[in-house]
Amino acid sequence: MAKKKNNLKAYENLEFLNSSEARILRILAEFLEPQKEFKKHKIIDTIVFFGSARLKSKKDAIAELNKFKTMNPNTTPKFAEELRKAQHHVDTSRYYEDAVELSRRLTEWSMGLKTFARRFIICTGGGPGIMEAANKGAKLAGGYSIGLNISIPYEQFINKYVPPELSFEFHYFFMRKFWFAYLAKCLIVFPGGFGTMDEFFEIVTLLQTGKIKKKMLLVVYDEKYWKSIINLNGLVENGVINKSDLSYFNFCNTVDEAFTAIVNHFDKHYLTQKEPEAIEPGLIK
Repeated sequence: MAKKKNNLKAYENLEFLNSSEARILRILAEFLEPQKEFKKHKIIDTIVFFGSARLKSKKDAIAELNKFKTMNPNTTPKFAEELRKAQHHVDTSRYYEDAVELSRRLTEWSMGLKTFARRFIICTGGGPGIMEAANKGAKLAGGYSIGLNISIPYEQFINKYVPPELSFEFHYFFMRKFWFAYLAKCLIVFPGGFGTMDEFFEIVTLLQTGKIKKKMLLVVYDEKYWKSIINLNGLVENGVINKSDLSYFNFCNTVDEAFTAIVNHFDKHYLTQKEPEAIEPGLIK
């Protein structure tokens, strides 16, 4: 019988812990570590911001565009294409700035609640773009926010506005998505690509199938953008969803509109009830 290479206990053996046989332990760790920290910081529920990691702040977008003013158009064969891209970043930087402002206002509002715990904390994927904007808004208000980061080859890194004690690094997408959904009372979907659409449609599916029991508000930001990307009425016309399924989310087009819808939702469904004393179990079954 072959002997073990060392006398380490199983939970000290990194070779074993990183093996396929120990996958369930790694999955459990990605459940238990965030749970421990949320309880420690008395975080009961969240407002989640989804959106593109590629969107830039107005300041950064303008700085990028200004570089072209001193460049010779003949220096690169893709000059015109890169110039158009830089101009587009300026045009779409309004989403970044709107996310900062909405997050700031929601954080200021939540900090004014008379509560023993931290309610309606801003939560993002922890990376750049809209995620950074939402974490930045919370910090500008003097509040906490959460960053649920994911290890992928590009674009994703933890932004500087996430406090270290509420910064988490996930390997498994499904565990990260669990923590997005489990504490959320509201999710805000800003313009984004594959990742944003994946998160959006998964939440809609959980609502449609009744897997999410709580009164969750799903806000889709900028109706014009999303209807240019997804033909929602086409899904109804082709009979693959019911028209009533479109009621699982609300379109909002301005910060004022989104802020009012979210606060009213919380006032109606959560702030008239007795405050929970701990993280609520059983919200997703």
